[in-house]
Amino acid sequence: MNEFSIIDEYGCNFDYSYLDKVINKTLDMENVTNAIFSIVFVSNDKIKEINKTYRGIDKITDVLSFAFEDNNKISYNIRHLGEIFVCIPRMQEQARDYGHSETRELAFLVVHGLLHLLGYDHTKGEKEEEEMFSKQELVLNEFEETRRT
Repeated sequence: MNEFSIIDEYGCNFDYSYLDKVINKTLDMENVTNAIFSIVFVSNDKIKEINKTYRGIDKITDVLSFAFEDNNKISYNIRHLGEIFVCIPRMQEQARDYGHSETRELAFLVVHGLLHLLGYDHTKGEKEEEEMFSKQELVLNEFEETRRT
């Protein structure tokens, strides 16, 4: 059984309960069982601080994923995938810029971050990018809330 938690450090004033089915669809699609991870909603200042501390990049970004499975020296009976940080103000800005709903943008960022935790990396090349982005679209297009508007 997979378990995840959503930690709202930002103080969102909107319903994000639809993320449960988006996350579960992604995990089912990837045949992931017995895994745990967390998603943390943060502010611009917090994501910038995390980005600078862990990546040496002093700027705001939309989503950061920290995959615990990248460390192959640790062995568990349960898959502890890691943490996903989503910058809510950046998500809202991108939704406006791309002309779609905040619901879709938040779901996109969560699926994107989760796929990174599962080992996908669109920065490795065109083939990897195509594979990861097609999986994202497959999940998002399955749910009315997250289809492109």
